[in-house]
Amino acid sequence: MPFAHDTESSLLAAVALVNSAVAPDTLTTVEALDEFYREHAYTGRHTGDRAELEEVRALRAPLRTLLTSGRDDAVPLVNRLLAAACAVPRLVRHDQQDWHLHATDPEAPLATRIAVETAMAMIDVVRADETSRLGVCADPDCDGLVLDLSRNRSRRFCSTACGNRNAVAAYRARRTGTPQP
Repeated sequence: MPFAHDTESSLLAAVALVNSAVAPDTLTTVEALDEFYREHAYTGRHTGDRAELEEVRALRAPLRTLLTSGRDDAVPLVNRLLAAACAVPRLVRHDQQDWHLHATDPEAPLATRIAVETAMAMIDVVRADETSRLGVCADPDCDGLVLDLSRNRSRRFCSTACGNRNAVAAYRARRTGTPQP
């Protein structure tokens, strides 16, 4: 595992949030936000209302920009997110998780906590010079993000569906002898 558990969790959540905007949009209801909150084991305040949903949805574009930035371009974006939230990193332990970093108060708005946790994770990505682990799906018809946590850095598709679609297309192209795009 190239990153600490909390870094990996934050990156996975950020990629899932950004990819929720890829057609079809999967984050359109408060219930979908509740599921996202549970699935990514967020703690702290969660109002579960339409205003919170819209704040979280508004994060998708800036987080996409951050997660697809090169190493040096990511730094000012990270610094801006942390400064905007007046982030103060501290070690915490809760639930079944061992010591890890939080940089906002648990009562801060969910969108703020997501932004700061993503920024904190990107600090590790930048410091380890691992921005190549984040990219755009290799499927030419998909704009989803990929977080490659594999040892051999072989993950190319954002989902099994994209990978399968491309494997089937490659198989069919081989069978018919047509060149692949």
